[in-house]
Amino acid sequence: MNLPFASSAFGPALPEIILALGALALVLVGAWRGERGSVLVGTGAFAILAIALAAVALQPPGRTTTLGGSFIGDGFSKYMKALVLLASGATIALSADYMRRERFARFEYPILILLCTIGMMMMVSANDLVALYLGLELQSLAAYVIAAIHRDDARSTEAGLKYFVLGALSSGMLLYGASLVYGFTGTISFPAIAETVRGEAPIGLILGIVFVAAGVAFKMSAVPFHMWTPDVYEGAPTPVTAFFASAPKVAAISMAIRVFIGAFPEVLHSWQQIIIFISILSMALGSFAAIGQRNIKRLMAYSSIGNVGYALIGLAAGTPEGIQGVIVYMAIYLAMTLGAFAVILGMRRGDRYVETVDELAGMGWTHPWRGFCLLAIMFSLAGIPIMAGFFAKLYVFMAAINAGLFTLAVIGVVTSVIGAFYYIRIVKVMYFDEPRGAFERMPAGVEAVLIACSAVVLLFWIVPAPLVSAAERAARSLF
Repeated sequence: MNLPFASSAFGPALPEIILALGALALVLVGAWRGERGSVLVGTGAFAILAIALAAVALQPPGRTTTLGGSFIGDGFSKYMKALVLLASGATIALSADYMRRERFARFEYPILILLCTIGMMMMVSANDLVALYLGLELQSLAAYVIAAIHRDDARSTEAGLKYFVLGALSSGMLLYGASLVYGFTGTISFPAIAETVRGEAPIGLILGIVFVAAGVAFKMSAVPFHMWTPDVYEGAPTPVTAFFASAPKVAAISMAIRVFIGAFPEVLHSWQQIIIFISILSMALGSFAAIGQRNIKRLMAYSSIGNVGYALIGLAAGTPEGIQGVIVYMAIYLAMTLGAFAVILGMRRGDRYVETVDELAGMGWTHPWRGFCLLAIMFSLAGIPIMAGFFAKLYVFMAAINAGLFTLAVIGVVTSVIGAFYYIRIVKVMYFDEPRGAFERMPAGVEAVLIACSAVVLLFWIVPAPLVSAAERAARSLF
C-alpha cells in the first residue's frame, strides 16, 4: 500500500512536509494556549511524528528524487528516517514528566524537536552539498536552543553556548570543504561528483574531502572533534542529552554515508584512511576516557564517542556489507542508548535527580526489574554475547575483515574489551555495593521506552532477520 501523494513530484519529501506543517500548526496552538498548552503541544508533536513514520513506511519502493534531484528517497533513507523518527518520539515520551517536575515545561520544546527532526531527515535524503548543508543547519540551530532550554540552570545555558560556538566552527569547516569540492568538480550533485571524480583525485579535492569529513565528524562527535560532547551532555537537561545521543547520531552517520558512498565511491582510497584514523581515535578515547568518569551522563558521552568509532568501521570498509553493518549497529545503538537514559531519568529521590554512578548502588535489589534492564543494556554496550550489542559489533568487524582491514578490526576488539570495564563496573555497583535507597516510581512514558529498548536488546538474537534483512536492502540501494 502506497499513499496517493507519495507518487507525486514532492512524494519523497512527504514525511518532511507533514512535520513542517505540523510544527507550524503547533506554533499557533502554543501561541493561543501559552504555557498551559505544553501538554497538548507535546501530545500533538508525538502524534505528528507517528504520522510521519507511517508516511515513511508507505513510501514506494525504489529510488525517487525531487527538488531538482537534490532530495532523494530510497531504501536507505526510509530505514534511517524511521530510526530518527522513533528516537525523536522516544525523546518526547522521556521529556514530559521531567520538564514538569523541573518546572520548565514550555510548548516550544516539542516544536523544536520537530524542527530538528526535519533537519535530520533532510540530512538523510540530501543528494547534493547545498541540501546537505541546509538540513545540517536546520538540525543544528534547533539543537542549540534545545541544549539551553532550561534558562534558569547555568549548566544548561553553558551547554547551549558551547554547542553553538563550536558548532559554528564546524559549519565553517564543512562549507569550506564543500566549496573546494565544488571548485574542483564543477558540480554540487553527489551523482555528478561521482561521475567526475575517478582515478587519482587532485590534492585540492582531497583537501576538500578532509574539511567535509571534519565537519561531519563534529556532528557525530567523533575524535578529534568531540570536545563539546562531555560538557554538553552533562549540562543539558537529561531528556535533551538522550536526544543528542540518539537521533542526531543516526543522522550524522547517514550524512557521512551519503557523502562518501554517494559522492566519492571511485576514490575510496582517498577518504578511507581519514575514516580509519577517526574510527581508531574515537574507539580509543571512548574506551579509556570513560574509565574515570563518575557522572553517568559524562560516561554516556564518552560511550557514544566510542560507539561512533565502531560504527565508522563499517563505513571504512566501503562495501555493501560494511554499510549494512553500520545500519544494524545504529539501530541497536539507539535501543541501548535510549534504554540507558530511561534508567537515568528514573534516578530521582525526593525533589531532585541524581547523576552519579555511585547513586545506582544496590538498585539491582531495590528495583529488580529496572536493575535487570540496565544490566542487559550495559552488557549489550560492552558487547557481551548474547546481547544485541555483541551482534552489532560482530557485523562491522566481519565487514572490516572481509574488506582486508584486519588491523582496524583487531583494534576494535581490543578497545571493546577495555571499554567493557566501565560498563561492567555499573553492574557491580548495582548488585554488590551497599544500597543507597530506593528511587521514585518511573513515569509511564519513561517505563514504556525502557521496556521497548530492553526487548530489542534481549530478543534480537532470537529474531534478527527483520532488522538485518531490511538493513541489507537499505545498504544495497546505495550501490
